[in-house]
Order: sequence, then structure tokens, then C-alpha cells
Amino acid sequence: QVQLVESGGGLVQAGGSLRLSCIASGHTFTRLGMAWFRQAPGKQREFVAAITLNELIVDYADFAKGRFIISRDNTKNTLYLQMNNLKPEDTAVYYCAAEVSGTTYYVPTKSYEYDHWGQGTQVTVSS
Repeated sequence: QVQLVESGGGLVQAGGSLRLSCIASGHTFTRLGMAWFRQAPGKQREFVAAITLNELIVDYADFAKGRFIISRDNTKNTLYLQMNNLKPEDTAVYYCAAEVSGTTYYVPTKSYEYDHWGQGTQVTVSS
């Protein structure tokens, strides 16, 4: 049973930065593929970034490339999302997701491919 707890969201001005964290428990963290998704009101949940259990493969949505960095610290059971140069359109609830039995060669990018989810953390970017 995997539990995920996100933190780090908040209100920032456009161009600012935030660092989101997700602490995992209840499972061997090094066996989890991890990802960030986001969901704005009235929109479907969309992929942001993902990372394999061994950190060797990462993937980003187009809007995240060059601005966001996904990373994980397996010694702390923690997933991170560093978000730079934030834009108002980045406003959403950001969710941490985990895939049990993650692979070293593939990072899922669809929400239905993940088994566990955190409660989300709100990110609001003002102009």
C-alpha cells in the first residue's frame, strides 16, 4: 500500500519558481516509477513529467521542457518537481503519482498507467 504526500505549492508571480515535493511511504521507493500530473478546473488531468525508478530516464510534457526539472532522492523516498519561470497557465493542482513495479526503461505518461496518487498541492501563478 503506497501513500503519497505532496507539498510545496503556493501562490507566486509569473516568472517565479516553486519546488514541489512528494514523500512516498508504504512501499519500496526504489521500485516505484514516479510522475507529476496537474489538473486545472474544468480540464482533464494532464501529464507533466515522469522519472524511472533508477533515475536514468525522464520525460516531460512539451510545456514543461526547459522550465521544469523532475528528480528523486531514493535515500529520502522523495520525488521533486522544480518549476521555474512559472506562467499563469501553470495554475493547477499538481499531483504526485506512483507506479508499482516501475521499470528502468519506460516512463508511463498516461494517468491510468499509475496506481497511486497523492492528494495534490495547489499552484497558483499570478500575472
